[in-house]
Amino acid sequence: MSTTAIDTAVIGAGAAGLTVGRHLAERGADFELFDEHARIGDSWRERYRSLRLFTPRPYLSLPGLRIDLGRFAYPTGAQLADYLERYASHFRLPVRTSARVVSLTRAGDGRLRLELAGGDEVLASKVIVTTGAHRRPVTPGFAAALDPSIRQLHALDYQGPEQLADGPVLVVGAANSGTDVALEAARAGHAVTLAGRHPGHVPVDIDRPLGNLMTGIFIRRLRNTTIDTERGRAVRAERAEHGVMLVRNSPKDLVRAGVVQVDRIDRVEAGRPVTADGTAMDAATVVWCTGSRPDLGWIGIEGVVDEHGLPVEERGLASGCPGLGFVGMPFQYSVASETLMGMDRDATFVVEALLGGRAATAVEAEAAPEVAA
Repeated sequence: MSTTAIDTAVIGAGAAGLTVGRHLAERGADFELFDEHARIGDSWRERYRSLRLFTPRPYLSLPGLRIDLGRFAYPTGAQLADYLERYASHFRLPVRTSARVVSLTRAGDGRLRLELAGGDEVLASKVIVTTGAHRRPVTPGFAAALDPSIRQLHALDYQGPEQLADGPVLVVGAANSGTDVALEAARAGHAVTLAGRHPGHVPVDIDRPLGNLMTGIFIRRLRNTTIDTERGRAVRAERAEHGVMLVRNSPKDLVRAGVVQVDRIDRVEAGRPVTADGTAMDAATVVWCTGSRPDLGWIGIEGVVDEHGLPVEERGLASGCPGLGFVGMPFQYSVASETLMGMDRDATFVVEALLGGRAATAVEAEAAPEVAA
């Protein structure tokens, strides 16, 4: 077992971690990033293969290096993964891959102690957790009562239609990932039912140049919906219960594909999923697109994680634990905090606050120049 002592440890080398790393490098900090994957970007390579992002290029690129895409193009998950790998190499960020952190505790001298899966330890004065907002699948408790003959998948584990059993498919959750899976299953020849409340949809075709430009206006609204406004606080409370509106897919797309839409699934009877209006559903496969949360169970510092598994923080700074910060968590400062378009502002604030000096104000961070389009 070896021990490494550094000033700042960044846990996670995805988009949020690399953004934090870029800011730390600019300040000449003594730091290292630790990522559980064998290759930078693998968290995106693990997503379903047909995934396409819906953030326009000017808001998609991390600070200092533009993603190599056409002006109105959107990347696949694999393309974004390759960009993240190139980003880390371009800025020579110190990333230790295949380094899963299994516990974060307080050391006896007040520093923070990271224990790695292989037994090595890291002692750091400051730690920034950037492991992602969508790591732990959320499924209803009654999922365990489904007949064992029904194949179950969560959206986080879904890769493609080859995972679906022969026969009808029930997709539970009608937001972006749910409609993606439903449309792909229908194209593969399955009879598909989509269960859940329609979350609304963006009223433009984002894959057309005009829609792409209009999406930028929508994104600026999301970035300005912050926790220090009454509207922002209301949206944060609402987001705890409902998903994000549809961005690329629309109800017309579902109708054209032959996807049948039903009420939400609220129980299981005799091994079959049943809707809120009492209709029992036949399904060979159920795909749960019912949300996900951060996975922070490895943090062993009292008061840092709440009963829902979410960090107890203010603007990304852990409450009651000096030296610990978060970037990329749900609604950390704005609706956009967990997204590529919102991470940089939060990273700037957290790095400035933890490394000393004056933390950037919300107004200053908002006025910071964007990556050139």
